[in-house]
Amino acid sequence: MNLEAIEAIKQLKYKYMRCLDTKRWDEIAECFTPDAEAAYSGGKYSFEGRDAIVQFLRDAMGSDSFLSSHQVHHPEIRFTSDTEATGTWALQDVVIDQRFEITIRGAAFYEDEYVCVDGEWKIRRTGYTRLYEELQSRKDVPGLKLTASLWTTGGRSEL
Repeated sequence: MNLEAIEAIKQLKYKYMRCLDTKRWDEIAECFTPDAEAAYSGGKYSFEGRDAIVQFLRDAMGSDSFLSSHQVHHPEIRFTSDTEATGTWALQDVVIDQRFEITIRGAAFYEDEYVCVDGEWKIRRTGYTRLYEELQSRKDVPGLKLTASLWTTGGRSEL
């Protein structure tokens, strides 16, 4: 398979992550096929259909007090046909949930399936299983203060 298709799949996955962290729900919907499936956290949160996936993400992560950074790297992309591929991605993520005053950090591997529709690669199936996940109370860290947030400070530091 050609390098252009590999790069297109990489760009698709990076767009998915960027839209997830910046809460761009209409844009993230463009990443999926209408019949896409997702199984997050080893299948604990499973959804069928693009609309159900996007609604879950919006409900779970849409609050301005929910901040996240998801980074994927080390892609292993394999073509199963000219228009289908699978991908494995290493994930590292940090979530700050100000409502509950917690920070969650973790690592996982995403397992994806992609399909090329009218010349564009889309996610048909996505999901991850955790390598680890840890939770820390933000109340227990002396002097810890959030000094910037895209939603409360426009991304500008208060320092």
